[in-house]
Amino acid sequence: MLPYGRDALLVELRDVAEVVPLQLSALALPGVLEAVPGARTVLVEFDPTLTGATALTAGLLSAPLAAKTAAPTRQVALEVVYDGADLAAVSTATGLSPEDVIALHSGAVYTVRFCGFAPGFAYLDGLDPRLHVPRHASPRATVPAGAVAVAGEFAGVYPRSSPGGWQLLGHTDAVLWDATATPPALLTPGTAVRFVVA
Repeated sequence: MLPYGRDALLVELRDVAEVVPLQLSALALPGVLEAVPGARTVLVEFDPTLTGATALTAGLLSAPLAAKTAAPTRQVALEVVYDGADLAAVSTATGLSPEDVIALHSGAVYTVRFCGFAPGFAYLDGLDPRLHVPRHASPRATVPAGAVAVAGEFAGVYPRSSPGGWQLLGHTDAVLWDATATPPALLTPGTAVRFVVA
């Protein structure tokens, strides 16, 4: 637990799977205004007139980190055409055939752990370790909207055209961000995600 100004704590966790359960537990504590998930952190903002860092720390330390991981908040299936610019490079880097890369990527069930980088960009946990490949040393100037990609331990989908350094495996036509929708992001923390070969 690290103080983050006068009215927030930054909680560092051991594992990405602990983030959503702690976020949900934090939101249930008195005086908590917001709990913002990260890769292995949760930023907990609180109203100092309703609680203090000491009481909040005690509540967070006693929060269950596994009980709330069993059931995803909802499930989303995304159809993917596996025609990404980096599919062959990921195949070479992993020693797998392109067909095996596709089978491993589409055969997993992912969990949205946190969102960031761009509105609607979800970091998906559950990528097979055999597909853990690094980001490009230099990012592309433009990655198209709907690009399905991997980098390190995460999978993701670019919600709009933007710069990016992830390894591109394919694309989906799904709309990941719609400012007029409620919620605007298709993929929110806790959502289970499957990639389906189109």
